[in-house]
Amino acid sequence: MLFLISDVFSEDAQQRLRGAGHDVRYEPALKGAELTAALAEMQPQVLVVRSTKVTEADLDAAPALELVVRAGAGVDTIDVGAASRRGVFVANCPGKNSAAVAELAMGLLLALDRRIPDNVAQARAGHWDKAGFSKASGLKGRTLGLVGFGSIGREVAARAQAFGMRVVVWSRSLDDETAAEAGVERMESPLALAGVADAVSVHVASTPDTRGLLDAAFFDALRPGGLVINTARDIVIDEAAMRRAIEEKGVRVATDVPPNEPAVKEGPFDYDLARNDAFYVTHHIGASTDEATDAIGAEALRVVLAYADTGSAPNVVNLADRTPATHLLTVRHLDRVGVLAAVLAEARRAGWNVQEMENVVFAGAEAACARIRFDGAPDAGALDRIRAVEHVLNATVMGL
Repeated sequence: MLFLISDVFSEDAQQRLRGAGHDVRYEPALKGAELTAALAEMQPQVLVVRSTKVTEADLDAAPALELVVRAGAGVDTIDVGAASRRGVFVANCPGKNSAAVAELAMGLLLALDRRIPDNVAQARAGHWDKAGFSKASGLKGRTLGLVGFGSIGREVAARAQAFGMRVVVWSRSLDDETAAEAGVERMESPLALAGVADAVSVHVASTPDTRGLLDAAFFDALRPGGLVINTARDIVIDEAAMRRAIEEKGVRVATDVPPNEPAVKEGPFDYDLARNDAFYVTHHIGASTDEATDAIGAEALRVVLAYADTGSAPNVVNLADRTPATHLLTVRHLDRVGVLAAVLAEARRAGWNVQEMENVVFAGAEAACARIRFDGAPDAGALDRIRAVEHVLNATVMGL
């Protein structure tokens, strides 16, 4: 298979792909129109990216493309809808950078509380201010609120507990039993969480449901002087509400995902809040540790090798949870050439739209069983014609 890797990817993983007989094109600088042109020229079966955006135009340019792998946790940089409409699998590498992001979140929490970046900046500028920088709340005994409790949120909770913090959590999927096992307290809503937290760390995926999740009501409920850490995505915070909270309530914020961050690895950056003493910005480096890079690379390699070997990729995110199938056709048949082709011809004649299909072969390869889920109206005539197909042993239909 032909693989195009358009982001940083370990040399060892590349060599393993080549060693398995695959053609690997490593072009980590490809972005935008250059990526579109490369896809059109190379026509790879597999595209591996990390932070690079994959657009509908990219997918249009590469009709041979079968799989896009994001070497990271989310897939918001990929037009998943466009991929689904073209029958292209999209997979990711969830959970492999959780520890790295959690470490940064805790680092930002400590930095906000102790004003570490400002300490360093003042010292480098030749100014000593022990009195000014000696004021801090400390973390022990304080309450940390986690918005989201996936793999990253769980890692943050464990570290915060080690610092002696009380941890409260809101997550749509969290139940009381899971919360008790993790030693955290479940909150009914983000608003309820904001009302009791001294600091809040955000760990939700970027979806339409999470856009502006930390809204004006959330910041109104947050305690004066509260701390907010965002290592998720910028859209989860209502920026206007956040700005008001900084100005009017003394809230302090640290983010690894500023709005309109540059698409390039290095270049100009102009964001007015970055010059505000109450706002810390890091350079979207949450997953950028050697440990996380190696783990993500290994998982991305596992995904693409599994697809190359079996045609089935782990971690695919764009398969239907439930198809429109209304009935299940089960056909027991001899393992002979053309049997299923004839069965499907009868399904087409009956106007049945096949949604899912599998065929399992019994030991000895004499007989097999096909299960075909379809959307349509079954009738006795169609079923009789299928039973009459040569080498069909029996056929049944049941509603789903």
